[in-house]
Amino acid sequence: MFNPKLFENHNVVVTGASRGIGLEVARQFLDCGARVAVHIGRSADRALPDFLLTAVEDRRAFLIAADFATSAGTRQLADKVLGNFERVHVLVNNAGTMIGRFPADALTDEQYEAIVQLNQTSVVEVTRALLPALRAAQGAAIVNTVSISALTGGSPGSAVYSASKAFVATYSKALARELAPDGIRVNCVSPGTIETDFHQRYSSPEKLEQTRKSIPLQRLGTAEDCAPTYLFLAAPLLSGYITGQVLEINGGQLIC
Repeated sequence: MFNPKLFENHNVVVTGASRGIGLEVARQFLDCGARVAVHIGRSADRALPDFLLTAVEDRRAFLIAADFATSAGTRQLADKVLGNFERVHVLVNNAGTMIGRFPADALTDEQYEAIVQLNQTSVVEVTRALLPALRAAQGAAIVNTVSISALTGGSPGSAVYSASKAFVATYSKALARELAPDGIRVNCVSPGTIETDFHQRYSSPEKLEQTRKSIPLQRLGTAEDCAPTYLFLAAPLLSGYITGQVLEINGGQLIC
């Protein structure tokens, strides 16, 4: 467990935080004293855990519903963040999903555009909109979620999703170089096969079991396995000389 005051007086934005890795990242930032803007997806009506509702009541968190399927959604999020925070110390771009498995010869223009908008363009849009507030923080950090599939290409039907995550990884490295003079560090967390509803939707039990057997640690990952890496990369005291990196969290899937 990190120091409960590690992010005291820090403003943190976490996109895609209604469930899975993003929700656990938001929880751990709250546990370490941060004020957190929590993007809960496009619906304000979804059920949320008690810890998050308590944090909202205590004014340590505020919720933002915004649909990243359009640029209007990312603008909506940025406007609400900037209405609450003059400075943003940490931006976690975590929102994204596969949307579906689409064979290359059947992929429609609409499906392609939806995957790219959600997983790639939204990261650029949110980052661009919040850069003035990140610069104002004087030593901010951006942590972007990519995927093991950015390196491996993923499994059949996920080519565009995998490519969009590779884009974010490369974009992050270029951004790290560009923003270094501003004291802003940019890194990525690259989860492997993690037990969230992502894989419940897009992978069969048989495929997950086959993957589990191939992992040196002999288990799938959890959101709790991933979240501390985001805090590590966000904390200047812990990673102040790390930028432009992709940290792979996969139980050893890429060793061989």
